[in-house]
Amino acid sequence: MNNKIYAACFSLLMLTAISAGAQVYKAADSVKLNNEIIAVTNDITNLNAKLAVAQNNLPGYRSRAQAADVDAKTAADQSTEQAGKASGGDVKDARKAKREARKAYREAKDARKANHNVGDQDKKIASLKGELARKQERLDQLNAMRMANAAAPVGQ
Repeated sequence: MNNKIYAACFSLLMLTAISAGAQVYKAADSVKLNNEIIAVTNDITNLNAKLAVAQNNLPGYRSRAQAADVDAKTAADQSTEQAGKASGGDVKDARKAKREARKAYREAKDARKANHNVGDQDKKIASLKGELARKQERLDQLNAMRMANAAAPVGQ
């Protein structure tokens, strides 16, 4: 019984929250409507700027990731070569092989991090595009309300 009361209260709260979230302006609220249109337009402008910066930075991230991949492969090849020498050599060769292995490991970590940064940048661009689409949809709704208010008689 107690759960039913909680469920009823929660559903009532959600219904009021949903209706308050999609605010519809009346003709008397044209100042508030215009202010929200200005705010949403400014948000769209800021999101477009952030999106442009993120898209312009993406080729740099990709080129760094490719360079890091090449460096990691080169270091791994050198490490393998040095390990081959160390297996038939003395202690000095073993130390060199160990240094080369550490270098190869660091280069591999750098390559992984660079590829992760490319993925993060792709996610950021997708997020900005989604947010931009939501803001654009809200602006379209507000413009429709503005047109409806302009077409409505003044006495309403």
